[in-house]
Formats: sequence, C-alpha cells, structure tokens
Amino acid sequence: MPLVSMKEMLLQAKREQYAVGQFNVNGLSWVHAILDAAQQEEAPVIVAASDRLIDFLGGYRTVAAMVNVLLEEKNIQVPVALHLDHGKTVENCLRAIDAGFSSVMFDGSHGPIEDNIRDTKKVTAYAASRGVSVEAEVGTVGGMEDGLIGGIQYADLNECIRIVEETGIDALAAALGSVHGKYAGEPKLGFTEMEAISRAVGIPLVLHGASGIPLHQLKRAIELGHAKININTECVTAWSLQLRKTLAENLEITEPRLILTPAREAIRETVRTKIRQFGSSGKAASLQNK
Repeated sequence: MPLVSMKEMLLQAKREQYAVGQFNVNGLSWVHAILDAAQQEEAPVIVAASDRLIDFLGGYRTVAAMVNVLLEEKNIQVPVALHLDHGKTVENCLRAIDAGFSSVMFDGSHGPIEDNIRDTKKVTAYAASRGVSVEAEVGTVGGMEDGLIGGIQYADLNECIRIVEETGIDALAAALGSVHGKYAGEPKLGFTEMEAISRAVGIPLVLHGASGIPLHQLKRAIELGHAKININTECVTAWSLQLRKTLAENLEITEPRLILTPAREAIRETVRTKIRQFGSSGKAASLQNK
C-alpha cells in the first residue's frame, strides 16, 4: 500500500492508548528490517530519516524511492509513514515533502519560541494541501543530536499551547527529560509536566530519545498522551553487536550478504520487540478499515 501521513495512526493510538514506533533509517538494511517487522507484527509503523543523515543516505528522493520500492516489492500491507526526523530548516522540510515524504518534523526547538512558531507555520501551510503530517518540538532533548551534545531543557507549558494553537501541527515533541543516545543510569521523565501539557494541547505527543527508557516509564508516557515513540539507539546497538559477533566468529568471511544479513535480522527483532512493548501489534487492520 502507498505511504500515508502519520496523522490518523497517531490519533487512533492516542485514543486507544498505545504508541506507534518511529524507527530511524541508517541504510538499506534498516528499511528492510523495519518494514518486515511491521508486516510480521501487523502494526502501523513510521520509517524515519534524520535530516543530518540525508546526504549520507543519498538525498531526500533516494530515501523516498528506497522506501516506496520496498513497499511494493515486499507487498507491505500495513500503514507506513515516511518521516523526516529533526528537519533542520524550513527549506529542508519542503524538499522532503516534494521528494515524497508523507510526514516531516521541523525542529525549531533550539531558537526563540517566536521563530519556532513562525517557521513551523511555514511548514504546516505547505504540508496541509499535500496531505503531509507535521511534528514540532518545544524544549530540548539532551544527549547527541545532529552532531551536537546538549543538555535537557524542559518544554514550557505556555509555549506548547501556543505552538499547537498557532501552527496546526499534528504532533508535538515536548522535551521532558529524555535524551538521544545511551542513558547514564535510569532516566527520570517529568510525568507531572507531561500530564499538564497533554491535557492542555490535546494532540498526540512524541517521545524522542526513548531507547533505554524502562518499560514501566514508557507505558506511563503512553497513558499520558504519547502516541509516537522514537527508537534509534537500540536498533544501531543490536546491529553493531551482531555485526561484530558475525565477524569475530567467521574470520575468513568476506561476502557482504553473509556478514550483513544477521545484523539486519537483529534490527528486525529489536523493532518487533519495541512494537509489542508499545502495544501497536495487530493495530494495522483497524486503521485500514477506516
């Protein structure tokens, strides 16, 4: 089936209190693994490309073509959104939309809220007539992001309300204690602030930096309105560990297919596990029947 925006899948997930997983692409193996996992779990899924990796992946059109062709070749029958993660500029978001992405995130969280709202409005205006969903961010997720290491800055409630009301976004990433990359100790999410923001804005929330967050905290975040959960570190860790294991156990192996296939399978199993944890297994059918 063709790519869809993430709007309807997130609205249903919020109503039914589960979350749709976003899994980031780092190469062709990731696209195979994510689509196979979603099909096996009969789950809606969001395939994402981080804006900082677009050149490495071959450009916006290459990423869109890669996902679209594999959707057809694999006869994928679950809803799939192709999402630009952490769009760095308005222009990059528009380029992604023109290339065929069905969803984009404009990340203006590192600047003043007035600039964030102004630029997010430009993206939503362009996306609306094209059936493309838009995500925005308020506050700062800590850890490594777009090549920079930053600290956590909690989202401000009033700024969250403003950006939702003034831009018409479909999903909001409100930074509340999560980080990109690996955690040092157990993370502490701001559930009190999370509940207040969720009630005030009404739209689906997005949890960035979810790799390594304990399951009980993920479930609480879902209860408090998070309908989209982003995973990358757990997948790249599973891939790299399996790759090292394969090479260590087969010192003479040189054929890329034999080296890379077990690592691809490690990604797929990680994605399947996260889909089950998020509660989205088996949810594709109800979305398709709408």
